[in-house]
Amino acid sequence: MAYSQPSDIYVDSQLELCVKEILSFIKPSADDTLKRQNVLKELARALGTDQSLIDGYVRPFGSFISNLYTKWGDLDISFDLTQSWSSPAKRSHKLNVLKKIMRAIERTGVACKIEFVKKARVPIVMYQSKYYNISCDISIDNYAGYIKSYYLHFISDIDERFRELVLLIKEFAKAQQIDDPKRGTLNSYSLCLLIIFHFQTCRPAIFPPLKDLYEGDIVDDVIKGDNTLKQIEDSFVAKLARYKSQISRQRNQSSICQLFISFFNKFSGLDATASNYVISTYTGQWKPIDINNKWLLNSQRLFIEDPFEQTENAARSVDSRGLTQIVQTFTNMYWRLSLRSAPMDRTWLIRSLVRPEIRSMFVYGKQPIHDQVQPHVDWTKQPRGYFASPGSSQHGYVGRWDGKYQS
Repeated sequence: MAYSQPSDIYVDSQLELCVKEILSFIKPSADDTLKRQNVLKELARALGTDQSLIDGYVRPFGSFISNLYTKWGDLDISFDLTQSWSSPAKRSHKLNVLKKIMRAIERTGVACKIEFVKKARVPIVMYQSKYYNISCDISIDNYAGYIKSYYLHFISDIDERFRELVLLIKEFAKAQQIDDPKRGTLNSYSLCLLIIFHFQTCRPAIFPPLKDLYEGDIVDDVIKGDNTLKQIEDSFVAKLARYKSQISRQRNQSSICQLFISFFNKFSGLDATASNYVISTYTGQWKPIDINNKWLLNSQRLFIEDPFEQTENAARSVDSRGLTQIVQTFTNMYWRLSLRSAPMDRTWLIRSLVRPEIRSMFVYGKQPIHDQVQPHVDWTKQPRGYFASPGSSQHGYVGRWDGKYQS
């Protein structure tokens, strides 16, 4: 499928100003990073009050690990019970442990707005840290989630525009209410995959097909023990370095605003292609849906292949009504951003691109509430988590994790 060149797209000067301002507000500061680290320590202390949980392991994953979180982003946490990736706990045991976790955070008073979502595909305990005001989702033995966010971290380092576009699109999706899987729309992970696909199908391409970085199913290979996380990482990083060296000679020159507009253009016809094609970041192209019988026989409305777990559809939550809403939102936004008849209205832009609860921060001429640049946190070299052991001020920091626990 042919796409227009993002570098040829006209950008209104008001949009450029607004995008710059929005990014300055939603990018996390050093303090936001520290708060999330403290939430993890706080949780480990709380769980350490239950003797049956002290051998467990509190591990962050998701956008905090991939460095794709906004200032107000949730914190995804896995409580790991076992030292073996190939032997995850049964669902009944996970539910029992989640009940204990819920009681522990209730008893210690560190949480509010606690909710036990036990009927979900992946059961979780949701809560908000009272002291740090950060929303958290706790699951059990979520190795797949950790592996995916671990490699998204490497991918986000290919080009700085990727992280910026992810933050902008996430905020836009919240503002337009198309980021809620419970209501049949997109989750954050599928939004990230759409942006990766966008970068793969620009001309010249910004990202390679992910199979060029690792040919295989990363999650399956690690969990089955065919390769350790460290072995895959070494190969992945080496190929990534070669790719970055190659594209430096012909770098895509599109601005973040041009990529933003062309994203809406590219996916405004999503409903027309969704019935026949799968979005594949693994191959970097649309794949006919009939090459996989599982997809062909499935009633799901939108297929975004998970590049790290290729049997999974990252957009399985999207239903017919949600897909219509997503496409209409993308189409309307592309149409409005492409108009040249009159200068764009700043008030409309802020209302369209930013969620209601933070719009009040955008006062014309006002400086951002923080101007700290978030330090680059390399989670591939950071402690991976905290043991839930009482009496330890450091909560069992551990070193590099290659698929096995190390002290």
